Amino acid sequence: MDTLLTAIIAGVVLGFFCLRYWIAERRKARLTQEATANGPLFSEGPRAQHPLVHIDSCIGCGACVTACPEGDVLALVNGKAAIIHAHKCIGHSLCAEACPVEAITMVNAKASASADHPRLTEEHETSVPNLFIAGELGGLALIKNAVNQGRECVDTVHARIDALRATLPSGDLLDVLIIGAGPAGISASLRAHELGLKSLTLERESVGGTVAKYPRQKLVMTSPVEFPQYGKFRKTQLSKEELLAFWQKVIDRVELNIHTGVPVTGVTRCDDGSFLVTTPQQSYRSRSVLLALGISGEPRKLGVPGEDLPHVLYRLIEADHYKDTNILVIGGGDSAVEAALGLARQQGNRVTLSYRGSEFTRIKDRNRKRLTEQLRSDSMRVLFNSSPVEFRSDSALLQVGETQMELPAEHVWIFAGGTSPKEFLKAAGVAFGESA
Repeated sequence: MDTLLTAIIAGVVLGFFCLRYWIAERRKARLTQEATANGPLFSEGPRAQHPLVHIDSCIGCGACVTACPEGDVLALVNGKAAIIHAHKCIGHSLCAEACPVEAITMVNAKASASADHPRLTEEHETSVPNLFIAGELGGLALIKNAVNQGRECVDTVHARIDALRATLPSGDLLDVLIIGAGPAGISASLRAHELGLKSLTLERESVGGTVAKYPRQKLVMTSPVEFPQYGKFRKTQLSKEELLAFWQKVIDRVELNIHTGVPVTGVTRCDDGSFLVTTPQQSYRSRSVLLALGISGEPRKLGVPGEDLPHVLYRLIEADHYKDTNILVIGGGDSAVEAALGLARQQGNRVTLSYRGSEFTRIKDRNRKRLTEQLRSDSMRVLFNSSPVEFRSDSALLQVGETQMELPAEHVWIFAGGTSPKEFLKAAGVAFGESA
């Protein structure tokens, strides 16, 4: 009897692993077929951190393909892993962690990949000595990456601090001034406190930075991360509210020198090598500066008549405040899609998502699936190849292909990105692209 039971259990376990293997093989085959049919089999990679596959070491097991949460970034091509949809990669690095033979390493894109990205060293240092950039401003998405970079930048400052203090001995100088209290800035602030550095963090709005502006209940983390003075945070599904509450809990444990509501107007490197950081209220001097600004800046305007009407908005915070109304959302990125989905799920709303392109090409796979499901209902529709012509008090005029369409719209949201902080960085002496 015991032998029979053992055999049954062994059979179930073996069947389970065989099923998982079969599913993985089917997915790898599908992705490879799509890669072969849809154009280039691989690319140079995205404009930020991305996987580098060492072909000589790759054994073609496909672990990296199935590990990626963003969908078909990687596929097996001729028995080897290759990047096929580079623009979808946002630097999770789970592919590198899943590779059993360490055939994948995460690397930064070449500085020449984009003239819009600041030139950074391996230590995230700009062309200006002791001026650092962490997070999405340097071309990386993901909260995990921002947290790690913020910590690493402060570690670099700490390694140099004796030399910096010897060169700049004034007791009035900060060791590091951190601009921004989002994921990178909070991580850097905690690490600076942990290492005993004299630091100050300035945030133009509130703690949380861009995260605080996300729609309610937006999932903001999908992989574990380590926070200074806390340790490994292993929860992999986290909403905006949960993350902000967690940050506040960690911050409350220590007395961080964070000033909110303080916009920084300029960063200047002085002749002696120190930095002068100016705000509308006062100025500060520091031995080093970390820019953890994010990239959103001010919302980008479309220049469409009626855009200054009070019901035309650029950020959605609480979707459940809007019910039984006609809504127009403009944009083709994840922010626009997520806002439209959140609004479409509220009672009685009728949501139109307008996008100038013919299809969504740069949204996350999970948003694409959620959008497909939502479009089966009558609460939401998508108008491709469309753009706003005029916003009116309770309607909007759109150009759709060759014709114009007026549709009811008591509320309008525009997600066209934000003004780049590029001019601010240039004024600080930061070089972009491959050369200064």
